[in-house]
Amino acid sequence: MAEKVLMKGNEALAEAAIMAGCKHYFGYPITPQTEVAAYMAKKMPKTEGGVFLQAESEIAAINMVIGVASTGKRVMTSSSSPGISLKSEGISYLAGCDLPALIINVQRGGPGLGGIQPSQSDYFQATKGGGHGDFHLLVLAPNSVQEMVDMVFKGFDLAEKYRMPAMILSDGTMGQMMEPVSLEKGEINEYDKSWALTGTKGERKPNIVNSLYIAPEELEKLNFERYERYRKIEEEEAMYEEYLMDDAEICIVAYGVASRVAKNAIDQARAEGIKVGMIRPITLWPFPKKALNEAADKVNKFISVELSMGQMIEDIELAIRCKKEVLLCNRTGGMITTTEDVLNKIYEANGGKN
Repeated sequence: MAEKVLMKGNEALAEAAIMAGCKHYFGYPITPQTEVAAYMAKKMPKTEGGVFLQAESEIAAINMVIGVASTGKRVMTSSSSPGISLKSEGISYLAGCDLPALIINVQRGGPGLGGIQPSQSDYFQATKGGGHGDFHLLVLAPNSVQEMVDMVFKGFDLAEKYRMPAMILSDGTMGQMMEPVSLEKGEINEYDKSWALTGTKGERKPNIVNSLYIAPEELEKLNFERYERYRKIEEEEAMYEEYLMDDAEICIVAYGVASRVAKNAIDQARAEGIKVGMIRPITLWPFPKKALNEAADKVNKFISVELSMGQMIEDIELAIRCKKEVLLCNRTGGMITTTEDVLNKIYEANGGKN
């Protein structure tokens, strides 16, 4: 196993991308993700074949990503909340062209310019598409700097496997925190890229990468085919972690930094004799519907812990088919949920017993 080094989350994301074979990065500075771009500016030109370019805008950056993705090369961009909004049209183009790429969103509070403090309020934007039209993004939600590294490899891999964009949904806390990480090179799988624009060399017919279809019948056919692929992803790629769920009577659902706070509260509640556990979604899309639905047959109540006004709670309710009540424990606008906040909600779910 590789030695562990102390790294900031944003910089670990960037280093992992280089290790995963990303040779092209296009971005634009915005807090709290600017270290990703700064790290790439320093390291990418020293990487064989590496290209770093600070675009004139977020819109320009995502369109540069489309260009490189169409050649089958690994390419990444990063931003924070309002910057991702500016990239949303280009993200839809990536999906419409069936192009793999990795997008990093180090979330900040919103709406509008909001603030630069951490948030999870881009959940809807990420999991319900991220732009116009019928499509999904693969959405990965790490809760540690080590998992941020691992999810970069996973994100590139899944994006290429299914020919679609993937997003790592981080936040300002995780981007700025420092933790020991192992930078051991992960698995890099090879996928068929016969679709890529690599030049015909007079040996094949030209490939066409396109998202414009004038005939509605043709576009409908492609959308139906794309959703068949999405159904396969939902069946095979949902990732989650269970914590103390074997005998749990209350199930907390939390992701990212909120899950770390929730885990501390669970340990304290368990010490007081309250049977509470957690299901932590690692993929927000595909959402771990099956695991939650099965848990709904065993537990009495659910608690959604999130740094938003309750965006994920809707997916929890859909996943469990409203079998059980789902309580919301939340902070927003850049405020972080505390262990005490979660404990109080556990007491409420437990009938006020503590």
